[in-house]
Order: sequence, then C-alpha cells, then structure tokens
Amino acid sequence: MIFMSISSPEKFRRILRMAATAATSMQLAASRPSILSSRKIVKPVASVQVAAAGAKLASSNYVSSTSNFRRNITTTAVKFQRTVTKAMAETSKGKAGPSLAIDLRGKRAFIAGIADDNGYGWAIAKALAAAGAEILVGTWVPALNIFETSLRRGKFDDSRVLPDGSLMQITKVYPLDAVFDNPDDVPEDIKTNKRYAGSSRWTVQEVAESVKEDFGSIDILVHSLANGPEVSKPLLETSRKGYLAAISASSYSFVSLLKHFAPIMNPGGATVSLTYIASERIIPGYGGGMSSAKAALESDTRVLAFEAGRKHGIRVNTISAGPLGSRAAKAIGFIDTMIEYSFNNAPVQKELSADEVGNAAAFLASPLASAITGATIYVDNGLNAMGVAVDSPVFKNLNIPKAGE
Repeated sequence: MIFMSISSPEKFRRILRMAATAATSMQLAASRPSILSSRKIVKPVASVQVAAAGAKLASSNYVSSTSNFRRNITTTAVKFQRTVTKAMAETSKGKAGPSLAIDLRGKRAFIAGIADDNGYGWAIAKALAAAGAEILVGTWVPALNIFETSLRRGKFDDSRVLPDGSLMQITKVYPLDAVFDNPDDVPEDIKTNKRYAGSSRWTVQEVAESVKEDFGSIDILVHSLANGPEVSKPLLETSRKGYLAAISASSYSFVSLLKHFAPIMNPGGATVSLTYIASERIIPGYGGGMSSAKAALESDTRVLAFEAGRKHGIRVNTISAGPLGSRAAKAIGFIDTMIEYSFNNAPVQKELSADEVGNAAAFLASPLASAITGATIYVDNGLNAMGVAVDSPVFKNLNIPKAGE
C-alpha cells in the first residue's frame, strides 16, 4: 500500500491519473500476451492503492482536500489457452536458421496422381520432401510399370534434385485407380484388362488400407489427378457418359480419397487438390464436362472443409493453378496457346513454374497455414484478377507496360 500526503486537489488528481494509467498498462499486459509466450499465461494480481488525508471525491473532475480518500485498482488473473505455431529451420552446419520456415519433418504425405516428373503432382511432392516430409505416391495402374521403371533406372534423377542437392526419396509407390472406391465397383472388363494385370489392391479403399498397414497414418493428402475422356468436345456435344466420367475422375475421386484416408490422418492434417479457373470463367476448348468437374471440386472443397474439419480436425484447400505444359495438359490440345495467353495478360508477366505451385502446396500443408481451410488459392501470376485480355488490339493505343519496361 502506498500512502501519500496531498497538499492540493490538483496534485491529488495528477496522482490518481498516474495510478490509473499504471493499472491500465498492467491490465493490457495481462490480456495481451506475447505471441512468443507459453500456451498457459498467468499474470499476477497487481494492486495499486492510493490513500490521502484531507481529500474528498466530489465529482469525476474535482477532489476535495477535506477528507481521506482511498482508491484500489486491481487487475485479475487471466488464463489463456493458445496454440502457438513455431516454425524453425537449421542450416547444414547445425546453426539456427530463419525462425519462420516450412518445417514438415516427421510428417508423411500421400500424393495421388503422379505418373511422371513434369506435372504439378511431382512438383508438390518435391516441395513437401524439401520441407522434410516423407513421400508416398499413388500412380494410375496402367502407368505404374513405366513410372517405377523410370524411377528405378534414374531417368528422373535430374528432376529429383532438392534445393540442398539431395535427391527426393519416394518411400513407396502404390497402384491406384481413384475411379473405383472398392473391389465391388470394378467392372469385369477392367479386371481382365491387360494393363491392370499384375497389380492388386488398387481401389481407393484398398490403397488406404495398405497405407495404414504399412505406415499407420499420414498427415498430408494431395489430390493431383483428373481425366475427361471427351475434354476436346464442347459441352453441348458431350455425352452423359463422358460428362459423368469427368466428374467421377476429377472431382468425386477427391471425395472418395478423403473419405477413406481421413480416418488414418493425424489431427491437424491437411489436404490439397488442384483446380483450374475454367471452374468460374469460360475457357473455350476446355470441354467434356471438365469445367463442371472443377467447379464441383471447388464446391466440395468448401463443404469438406467443414465436415472433415469438425469430424477429423483436417484442413481442406485447393489450388487454382495457371496453365502448365505437362503431359496431361497436352491432351487439351492448345495448352501452349494458353501459356502464351497467360504470359501476355497476367499482372506478373512471366511463365508459371511447377515449383511455384509446389511451394504453395507445401505452405498450405504446413502449420503456417493452420487457420486456412475451405479456400481456393490462385497460383497463376494473378491472371484470375484480370477482366479483359490486355493483348487485344482494342487496347493497342493504351500503352500498357510490359515486363521490363
């Protein structure tokens, strides 16, 4: 307790203001802990008492000097339960590196849809591996033999190089056909197809069971697969069979993967899929129901973010990536034109690299994105923001700057 002799009302008012300011500062310190503090934060009770002789409180602005006055200002203990995300890195010499970095050491990722080394799925696998994650891959059954042979013979070694000079390691490759949920869904013509001969347990349910048997759990699920057998046809000329096939392979496959893998995903896990701006903009030539499939995938991302978030504690996001000249994209027939269009019209005038999409996926899968779910993240040099094509002759007199100018 602090006792002070007050010689005048004005001095007493100044002392009261100082005491109130000190108490307020203590209260703010108790209610706004540092982000670097521990999860449980308890501030001690702070008490400031001012007693004075010959002072009487007459109003909020006037203190009489004829009676005693005592004021108690007390803060209360405040407890916080807070999850603090810490991202640490180490240099090759063991010294502490930047304090904010993507660290996925101890995490395990399953990437569905890798069949070569030049697509977004491969780039995502590399980024996750560079951050320290263990990599498991699901490869379409008819492409499995070629992929594993190329991997084993070192044909992908140049593409496997990580930023630290090491090679990306793929712990295991699983045969996968995400069009089929379980063995009962597989028609006889597929069972007897020569391209499926020699492979087993490749439906979504069976692959999830195999991963559980082999590793117990995963932390990250990546959906990097799509197929539209009639993609070159306008929507008006697309058959029901072709339309539903596009939906099944390109969007429902993600629902099925999450349904079967979620039970073996650790709390705090994350999923990432790949979409395209044709889901919300007209892209002539991207037909066969593929634009509808991407729209469905984005809608499902939002719904599954809620359902999987509440039930399993899993985050669900999708990346709307710009055009890339991958093997799969060549099936569209005009991918080179789309790459040129993107370069000429995007706010950031450069060719998009697969690594940029991979880096975005690694971020979304990391604790740094722990509050991001249900989102469509654009990684396209900003093309999605454009309302017109600035390379159109209509704008030739506007002197629109180009990169480097």
